[in-house]
Amino acid sequence: MRPLSELSLEQARSVRVVLSDIDDTITSEGMLTAAAYGALEALHKAGFLVIPVTGRPAGWCDHIVRMWPVDAIVGENGAFFFRYDRIRKKMHHHFWASPEERQLNRARLDEIEKEVLATIPGAALASDQAYRVADLAIDFCEDVPPLPEREVDKIVSVFERAGAQAKVSSIHVNGWFGAYDKLSMAKTLLADVFKIDWEDAKRSVIYAGDSPNDEPMFAAFPLSVGVANISAFAHRLKSKPAFITPSHSGDGFAELAALLLRAKGAPRV
Repeated sequence: MRPLSELSLEQARSVRVVLSDIDDTITSEGMLTAAAYGALEALHKAGFLVIPVTGRPAGWCDHIVRMWPVDAIVGENGAFFFRYDRIRKKMHHHFWASPEERQLNRARLDEIEKEVLATIPGAALASDQAYRVADLAIDFCEDVPPLPEREVDKIVSVFERAGAQAKVSSIHVNGWFGAYDKLSMAKTLLADVFKIDWEDAKRSVIYAGDSPNDEPMFAAFPLSVGVANISAFAHRLKSKPAFITPSHSGDGFAELAALLLRAKGAPRV
């Protein structure tokens, strides 16, 4: 991972789309700071397409895409994207799986939930689970005392033994049934809504993240950035981001935004 300062102005000028994780990438210690929100707003006003790509639930995503300065959102690690048409006041939804498939998958996830909570002391259902439509989120440090890494690995193994995918974020283990992830849905959104093909995306998209569930994005996009706290997960990553910010979490995201705005000659935060 090279310092963010080594991202050249020429590379930065090629960026038209900013994709970013939310938890511990845009937020800091669970809070959306003025600096991070201001960075989002400045990027949006400067004409960048700004798209969060998150593990957070559908209920939160509806709020975010309505009320934040963003153009769309990918949620639940790729289960869907939402886009809000502010002129027509209409929300557009695109799900990977049909309602019938999601219902069947939920029954299977309910069994995994029972096993995890019965066999791994200290693990808990994520407090935002009630707002999810496609995945199961197990909290290992957001609202519970942090679990040791070996216990987090046990949670992952329960999902995988049941044939589910499982990804570790900075706060949750998210699991689901379906051949999708953050990258597959981001590519669908870029192509179907914004008419950005994959070859163009590799030149014009930058991705920011902080944890192992961002790894498909780090691997796919030549312009990928980890905020400084990615270092805590570096040993779990086969594919690391190309660049790393000096600062952690939302402050690191603001540093990335400042570089992009400077390259474009746009007003900074």
